[in-house]
Parts: sequence; C-alpha cells; structure tokens
Amino acid sequence: MKFAVLNPGGRDRDQLFPDGAGTPDDPGHPPVNYHAYAACCQGGFFRSVDAIPKGTGRVLVLLRKRNLRKALACIASLRKRGSQVFVSCKESGGHQVADLLGDVTRWQLFQEICAAADGAISSTPELAPIYRAAGCARVEFIPTPYPVDSPAWNFTQPLEKRRGIFIGTREFGTPSRNHLAAVAMADEISRDLSCPLAVVNTEGRQGGMILKSLRKNNPLLFIIEAPLPYPDYLRVMALHRIVWQLDSSSVPGQVAGDALLCRMPCVGGNGVIDRIAFEEFAEAGRDELATRARDLLQNDEAWHAVDHRAQANAQELLSFQAIGGKLLPL
Repeated sequence: MKFAVLNPGGRDRDQLFPDGAGTPDDPGHPPVNYHAYAACCQGGFFRSVDAIPKGTGRVLVLLRKRNLRKALACIASLRKRGSQVFVSCKESGGHQVADLLGDVTRWQLFQEICAAADGAISSTPELAPIYRAAGCARVEFIPTPYPVDSPAWNFTQPLEKRRGIFIGTREFGTPSRNHLAAVAMADEISRDLSCPLAVVNTEGRQGGMILKSLRKNNPLLFIIEAPLPYPDYLRVMALHRIVWQLDSSSVPGQVAGDALLCRMPCVGGNGVIDRIAFEEFAEAGRDELATRARDLLQNDEAWHAVDHRAQANAQELLSFQAIGGKLLPL
C-alpha cells in the first residue's frame, strides 16, 4: 500500500479503497473528507498501527483533542517500521483548531508531534503557519479531494427538475457557522421569489423549534430531519437550484464539495473548496451574495455558467486524480 490514513483510536472502522472512489452503494464511509485522501490513492483508513499493512510507504496520522499522546506513540512506531509519517488536524476549522490547541498541555504535545513527524498535510492554508510554528520541518497544503472525476458520484439532476434553496450548514450555536443568519436571509429570498427552502435539522427538538417558528410565515420552508445516508442527502440536495451558506469557519469545505457532486452552485462560505471551485463568491459581501443567489434562482444561463466554471476548477484542482497526484509523490 502506498498511502494510508490513521485515526488513532477513532470511531470509523478500518476501510480499504481498492477501487478509489467506488460507488455510493459501497459499504463504509463515503470517500470524502479525510477518507478521501486514502481513497484517491487507492489506500486505506485505519484506527490502529497494527492494522496498516507492513511496507506502507506514507501514512497520514490524524490528530484529535483526545488522541494526541496515542498519535505521538503511533508516529514513533510507524517511523520505526520505515513509513514516512505526516500529521493533520482532523477538525481543521478555525474554531476547532483554537479549541484543540488553546490549552498549554495540548500545545506542547502538538509541538512534540510536529517535531517527530516527517511533515504535515494541511487541509486549509490558514493552518499551515501553525504547523510550521509548532516545529514541522515540511508543510504541504493539499485540499481534501472530491470524486468529481468519478461518473458513479455524479448526482446531477436536469435544471428543470430543480427548485429553490438548500441550506448547507447546521449548528445554530456555533458563531462562525452563521447558520441562523443564512436561514434568515434564505427565508426572505424564498418568500420574495415563492421558491422552496430546505433546511436539515440535526439539533433535535431545539433546532426544530427554531425552524418551525420561521415556517409559520413561510409554508415553502421544508424541514428535513437528520440523519440521512450520505447518498440520499446528495439526492435531496440535487433537487434544488443552489446551496446557500454563510460559514466563515475557514473549514476544508464539505458543503461546497457536496454541491460539486450535485453539479450545482454553492453560494457563500469561505471554505477551501468554496474558494477554489466557487471563487467568484468567496470574497463577496452578504448583500452581493443575496443578489447573486436571486439571479441563480431565476436565470438559467447564469446558473449554467457558474456550474461550468466550478466543475472545470474542481476537475483541475480537487479531483481524485489531481490530489492523488500530489499525495503519492510526497
């Protein structure tokens, strides 16, 4: 095996990706986020060092708040076996990294980890200076890939079957997600244009109460209760014209990545995939984003133009072929 991802003590089961992205019907975790690093190299995702095949050339060790000591031991074990070892924070949004490293004991452990590893793979450019400051000799910014080059993962629907807005974020209580602001702005657009608005509720009764209070004035607001299997989630998303978000967390960008698989515009958000695939929206203010969203909801030509540019950017810079070509030669 040329490339493996290790999440020491994690919950996700060991998984091999011999066929790369595979199909949406395959069991296990879909080939997105950090699993995608393994999948685009036809590698594997593991929970323990012992499960990684001997002779694996490169291993990416994921760091979490509660696994830092275990990760440090894994790095030593893997290097002793002859593997080249890189590290990456599993939760790499700005607020998540602050939570991970805003403690002196964890920061010192992080420094030990960075000094012990061969380098770091940073899924966001914002995190790269932190790895360097902690002592990483080598830091590579490599976005998490999406299987846009796999026909099996094309969830597109004809434009005539699409209607309305799909909210890409959740978490009312996380300030940088700006979820309530996104729902409120989309609700106004939905009422003005008489178009459907779909929101996934992952916060149980509390989240449902907030959304139901908005639905009193907007019968076109549809609440989708989580969880949904990932392929079903994408199928629901693809029935809408745009994905809308205002996330300012500087995350890798799964919302925009999901939109790429559904072949549709993602408006708003400052994630890495947003900035690469939907760069025209990355620096726009909220008023401009709202104007662009209204245009995409009504103007077929504008919709197709945004989708075409996004897919071209993704094929070149985010596809499995593109990112696999960066990971394997490390």
